[in-house]
Amino acid sequence: MNDDAMDLRTRNKQATREAIGHAALRLAIEQGPNGLALVRVHDIASAAGVSPRTYNNYFSSREEAICAFQADQSRRVGQALRSRPSAEPLEEAVIAAVTELYTDPEPDRAGLAMIMSTPALEGEALKAFSMAEGPLAEAIAERTGTDPRRDLFPPVMAAAVAGAIRVAGRHWLQPGVTGSFATILRSALSCVFTAAPATHGSGEAGGDGGN
Repeated sequence: MNDDAMDLRTRNKQATREAIGHAALRLAIEQGPNGLALVRVHDIASAAGVSPRTYNNYFSSREEAICAFQADQSRRVGQALRSRPSAEPLEEAVIAAVTELYTDPEPDRAGLAMIMSTPALEGEALKAFSMAEGPLAEAIAERTGTDPRRDLFPPVMAAAVAGAIRVAGRHWLQPGVTGSFATILRSALSCVFTAAPATHGSGEAGGDGGN
């Protein structure tokens, strides 16, 4: 199989995965607050235009299907950071890479609200966001010339960034919050770098964690 054929197959598989994930989330939202319990695999497969067998080839649970978009974003975060200019300061590179990845397109507010308010989905989303930590730590290590297996900075920074994404999502869903998710996410990520060592970030130290 040549490279073009492999690329087409990969794109088709990703398109199928995305279609199933979108269908699962849409059906759950349509069912209301207890939508997760009411959605069946057959319904998801039918809405996505695939067979139940195909659905099972991609996902092992409804929760995994509904949170597929978050998981796919997290898998790409390391590459997103690597795509930033090499001369760009770490803080600017991480904030730009993460903001672009997680806000293009902007999250579906109804979908995110359901995920964050349903314990089973919230747990799956936490797992999905945590997927970003390994790839991001490796990309941070490459940019800072450190070793994520021996140095604490890359994995700790990656975990802090993943946490900031979750906190930004929760804040964005609060009643009365009118700012865009991109604006809130940038603010949350800036908090991560406020306490970062000067050799690794351009933000000024502040608060009790600045010494």
